[in-house]
Parts: sequence; C-alpha cells; structure tokens
Amino acid sequence: MSIQIGAIDLNLLLVLHTVLAERSVVRASERLHVTPSAISNSLARLRALLGDPLVTRKGRGIVPTPRALALAPAIGRGLREMELALHEVPFEPLRCKQTFTLAVSDAGQLTWVPRIAARMREELPDARLKVVGIDSLVSLGDLGAGQVDLHLGLAGQGAGLHFEPLLTERTVLVAGRGHSTSGKRLTARALGELHHVHVDMVPGKNFGDAVGAAYARAGIPRAVVMTVPTFTAAAAVVAATELVATFPESLVREQGARLAVHPVDAPYPARSVKISMCWHERTHVDPAARYFRELVRRGVLP
Repeated sequence: MSIQIGAIDLNLLLVLHTVLAERSVVRASERLHVTPSAISNSLARLRALLGDPLVTRKGRGIVPTPRALALAPAIGRGLREMELALHEVPFEPLRCKQTFTLAVSDAGQLTWVPRIAARMREELPDARLKVVGIDSLVSLGDLGAGQVDLHLGLAGQGAGLHFEPLLTERTVLVAGRGHSTSGKRLTARALGELHHVHVDMVPGKNFGDAVGAAYARAGIPRAVVMTVPTFTAAAAVVAATELVATFPESLVREQGARLAVHPVDAPYPARSVKISMCWHERTHVDPAARYFRELVRRGVLP
C-alpha cells in the first residue's frame, strides 16, 4: 500500500512510537498526557490508514505486529531528528561560520566598519562580514528580502521592521584645503554664493533633499552643480575644486585630514540625523543575528 505523507497526521506516528516504547496504552497515555481512549482512537485511525493492526493485546500489555516493528526504527529516527532541529543550540561565537551582511553608507564604511571589523576578527573569527551600500540595500529588496541582515542609517518603515536608535549625527559643510574660504568666517550671503556637490546614495529614488530643505528654511540659497553617489567621491571633487559639500561630522572628524577636506566657518544650517540599527522580523530572535547586532552596537558606540 502506497501512503502519501500528507495524508497522515504526524501526531499519530508519535502515538505509535510511544505505545511501542512503553508496550502499554495506559503508560503511553500518561507519557503523552492524554486519556487511554485518545491513544486507542489514534491507533484506530493509523490502522485504517496503513491497513495493519499494528499492535494486539496480550494480557495487560501489547504486542507489535511485524509492520509496526518495521516502522519503529524509521519513526524513532525521524522524531529524534525533529527534536534536534527544534532544539535551540546555544550560540558559540568562536565556532560561528556564518556570513553577515551589513548595509551602510560609504561614510559609515569609513568610520564604523573598521571598528566593527576589528571586533569581528576578535569575537567571530571564523564568520564573514559582507558590507554593501545603501543603493545595494534598495536594489536587493530592502531588509525583508532576506539578502541583508542589518542596516545602519536612517530608520526604515515597513511591516516586520525593527530599529534601535544608536546616535545622533550632525552634518557639517566642508571645503578643500586650498579653498578661498580657508581661514575666513563667511557671512550668510557669502555662504549662499557657494556651489555645492550633492550626495545622492540611491539615484532615481525620491528620498528628498533634506540638506536643501534645511537651507530653504534658513533662507539661504544652495546651488547644486554636481551630484555624486558617495561621500568619498564628493570629497575627491571638493578637494580638487572650489565646490563644497555637506558631510557627516564623524566622517570629517575621523577622516577629514585623509580626505583633504575641512569644515567651513559659516552660519551653516546644520542638521541632526538620528542613526539607527535596523533589522527585519525574520532575524529578530535568531541567536547569531542578535549577537551580531550587539557586536555592531559596540562597534558604533565604542
């Protein structure tokens, strides 16, 4: 007789396994916390499906049929494997070989990722870290698509998303070392006459221009003459021209000298941006993902 697994209530196999182990309907009912009649009903359903008596009574116990004895090892192995699969094994960081994917802007790649990488090498030596930009996060379908584990940046919105605020990042206006503004305090009018490089990390997506909005609220013109996808590209342009750009303060503080940019002394309408750690419900309770989030938190907030 050919039986499709979908036609069987898997609880019936657990009942048969327990009856065969206990050799008693009463003891099996006690072990499974059900009544003896419930055990008998389950056996009757399984007999009808398999076309075999499975067990017969002998005194106060039962005797399995040859078909039941043939099924017993396979059912036992299946139940043990299921128990192992359902049992949450304690997470061991030093044995973790998982690849974690982190989405962060190139500014964060320069400031936070080195510290995160150092902690990874110390605490998760066999794990791998894959870093992608914000444009890749969007193209991969955001956090819900399953390709990215964690995002550092502005808190996202959507079903199944979790976020934890980490810090508030201020922005600063920067120019190259040989810029005409060097050593000067600019007036609001002089600030309005500068030409800007705008950083658009996800071209084609209408995320708005928060920097431009801040200038508009302050009543200061902002002439954008060039748009680039990364802060590092903007830094290279600013260092080689009379153009200026708006950068995260931490990037200028930690990498300004290397990027050959410095803050402009002007009545700049600075913004404060809340940086959060964002993840999806699918990894919310996963032990490895929880450990990775804690590691990233400590890397961003040393």
